[in-house]
Amino acid sequence: MTQGATDMTIMRCEMDGKLAIITMTNQAKRNVLSEAMIDGIIAGLEQASQAKARVVILRAEPGCKVWSAGHDVSELPAAHRDPLGWSDPLRVVIRAIEEFPAPVIALIEGGVWGGACEMALACDIVVATPDSTFALTPAKLGIPYNVSGLLTFMNVTGIHMVREMAFTARPISAQRAQALGIVNHVRGAEEITYYCTMLARDIEKLAPLAIAVMKEEMRVLASAHSITPRMFERVQGLRRKVYDSQDYQEGVRAFKEKRQPNFTGE
Repeated sequence: MTQGATDMTIMRCEMDGKLAIITMTNQAKRNVLSEAMIDGIIAGLEQASQAKARVVILRAEPGCKVWSAGHDVSELPAAHRDPLGWSDPLRVVIRAIEEFPAPVIALIEGGVWGGACEMALACDIVVATPDSTFALTPAKLGIPYNVSGLLTFMNVTGIHMVREMAFTARPISAQRAQALGIVNHVRGAEEITYYCTMLARDIEKLAPLAIAVMKEEMRVLASAHSITPRMFERVQGLRRKVYDSQDYQEGVRAFKEKRQPNFTGE
């Protein structure tokens, strides 16, 4: 893979013909979705677009225990501001994946937590190893996931499953995720790279313009949910109460202090 390789400190993007491979390489910090990591992923997608890639594989380094730990908690605001707003880096990279004009395959090994879980599910195809797990964890920090983020989950599985994941923060196995339609395929760590590459090669052979249009059609249809200004204002008002609460400050503080939070509902 020598065409157009771009090496960065915490990620890299490599071109192999019309296949782009974006790899998160910050295992020391569990590939946390810091602004720097997200900027790197977006730069990789831009490189792939310029190279007219027909498929992208988004992955962590082989053998990792954590695919990504999600939001970088150290970058969350202390209080009084929605950390998951329109311009939040996570929202930007989710839109970049959804709007990329070619299929993005998530190659998953290890744990996928919080915002990283949404990033994986925003990809067009998800392939995971048997030991992969998926967890929706914002309630551990006292954070309510935003509307567009929850829609990502609701578009891939039923609302009862989304409720269970959001309310319990318990990880679900790759096997259960596959049964629920969250994961397309489960493959062993020794074969998952080859399997995803062959899947990408099959896509490469087909008409890229037709695939790009179908991807955009599905994106539009998946987001075709109406919400009135009054409904939006009510949700935003509820969210503001959370960010002004003691629980939000306690959740972030407890995470940084590596202890269990003591939520009071205030």
